[in-house]
Amino acid sequence: MKEEIRQALIKGGPPLTGIKESEEDVVLNISLRPKKLAEFVGHKEVVENLKVSMQAAKQRKEPLEHVLLSGPPGLGKTSLSHIIAHEMSSKITATSGPAIERAGDLIGILTNLERGDILFIDEIHRLSKVVEEFLYPAMESFQIDFVIDKGPYAKTIKFNLKPFTLVGATTRTGLLAAPLRGRFGIFYNLDFYKIEDLARIIRHSARILGVDVDEEAAEEIARRSRGTPRIANRLLRRVRDYAQVGKKERVDAQTASKTLDELGIDKAGLDEMDRKVLRLLLESYGGGPAGIETLAASLNEEVDTIADTVEPYLLKAGYLRRTSRGRTATKSAFEHFGIKYEKQEELFNA
Repeated sequence: MKEEIRQALIKGGPPLTGIKESEEDVVLNISLRPKKLAEFVGHKEVVENLKVSMQAAKQRKEPLEHVLLSGPPGLGKTSLSHIIAHEMSSKITATSGPAIERAGDLIGILTNLERGDILFIDEIHRLSKVVEEFLYPAMESFQIDFVIDKGPYAKTIKFNLKPFTLVGATTRTGLLAAPLRGRFGIFYNLDFYKIEDLARIIRHSARILGVDVDEEAAEEIARRSRGTPRIANRLLRRVRDYAQVGKKERVDAQTASKTLDELGIDKAGLDEMDRKVLRLLLESYGGGPAGIETLAASLNEEVDTIADTVEPYLLKAGYLRRTSRGRTATKSAFEHFGIKYEKQEELFNA
């Protein structure tokens, strides 16, 4: 039985933060996403402010102002963009920064938008500079200028667009060019979720998936979900696999805990990559400081992987600090691994 469970878990895929989701996971994530603002859990201030902005825009019979959503992956930026389209009764066109390689690609997308449509660009900070330049007049005055012919025969043609709303999502706000960032009228930063909000999401997703999860099990999964709904739903699906193979009709806290232990997700929600980063910092560098490039090279990982998928939660959970000299481990990190903590004033005040 244990081997069957192990194989089922392997087939489901480990819920590491940097792993690429399977096609089945993508489809399930879409089905589990809230469709309306009333169904969206967490970020109460964002939801209330967004509701007011959309209601005002509808009363004026105008498209919503351009919206920029920032925050770590999996916190609901894509879900909110689809909710905005639903609430505004608009069609949404979704793409991503790396997918728009040339200005011509963007021109084709913009000219096909109808009045009030939503254009959602994920990872908008990864747009090329040339494409960004085309976005500026499109966002500000709903016009695009493009040049035809070359040399003495070159001519600039101005093309009027139908008013639309651009919703941009980014995990790296600092990489956005200031002129682009300044053209967004509405800006929200999404933070990690509280455990009680994640537990609500898990119970809601469990009902959709037809899984009977008790309160304690939902809280156990929520505690290990790194404050991220996407990871919470992924862990729920793996717990469902375990319960199904083990022929358990109801998922209790013991089942959830055992499944997550098997998957390498500890009580603090740290996965294998998190522990590798912290152990390297603690054991090889005495708690730090160490530069992120050094850590990435030692782990044979990309710097962006560490910066985007590992660091945000470790910083928020209080296991890691950023200093002018590099990354340092906190007292909580030492205690988590059972290593004696000796405070070095000059290190942490750097």
